[in-house]
Amino acid sequence: MPASVFALLGSGEFEPWTSDVDDWLLERATGDGRVLILPTASAPEGSDVFDRWARMGVEHYERGELRPEVVPLKDRADAADDGVVARLRGASVTFFSGGNPAYLAETLIGTPAWSEILDGLERGMAYAGCSAGVASLGEGAPDSSQRDPAKGIMRPGLQLFPATYFMPHWDALNTYIPGLRELLRAAVPAGRHIVTIDENTAIVGDGADWTVIGAGTVGVVDGDAQRTYTAGESFADDLAPRTSPAS
Repeated sequence: MPASVFALLGSGEFEPWTSDVDDWLLERATGDGRVLILPTASAPEGSDVFDRWARMGVEHYERGELRPEVVPLKDRADAADDGVVARLRGASVTFFSGGNPAYLAETLIGTPAWSEILDGLERGMAYAGCSAGVASLGEGAPDSSQRDPAKGIMRPGLQLFPATYFMPHWDALNTYIPGLRELLRAAVPAGRHIVTIDENTAIVGDGADWTVIGAGTVGVVDGDAQRTYTAGESFADDLAPRTSPAS
């Protein structure tokens, strides 16, 4: 079976700094040459926002070697639509851009579209994501629409990486909402991995071995232990993905 291929970005999708990420993906992804752009996580913000992210993705990848294609997956009905699912089949890359992580996970969990993506990962399709496209992948996904801490910020994630919580935008979170980093950390149950990714920073890898690309740092937190990595550094951590639907 081909090795898994992941590119997980803290922020800045479709910007010039990601060219090294694109090159890394191109060398490893298998498929028909299409990169599928899915701004699904931004759908609650309206069609204008969804379409803006779609245009940015198309313009970015038209400058490269891959063939960009926007997939109109906005809700669970779309995720069960035969035509949408068929468009996922055979692609080289799926790219989920930013928005609400909890909404993205809720939209995909248990759907034919998510099953097709998991099948694609097993044959060598690359998964690329930024912001919500990363924060949704673990055990829990933060609900960025929730403004009442008493109601809890975490919702079920896609569990592609079990017992793991991904936290993009890490270096900027407290500038968005004071105390947000501490709120997110407190919402993670004991015994889980926390992977923090700064803005304009990515980790690329196969689920077990990772390399940092970009301007910031990546942290892996296990209890009281934290390891920090910078651009060009590689690390191995037990974050192996589960490419079959979680029970």
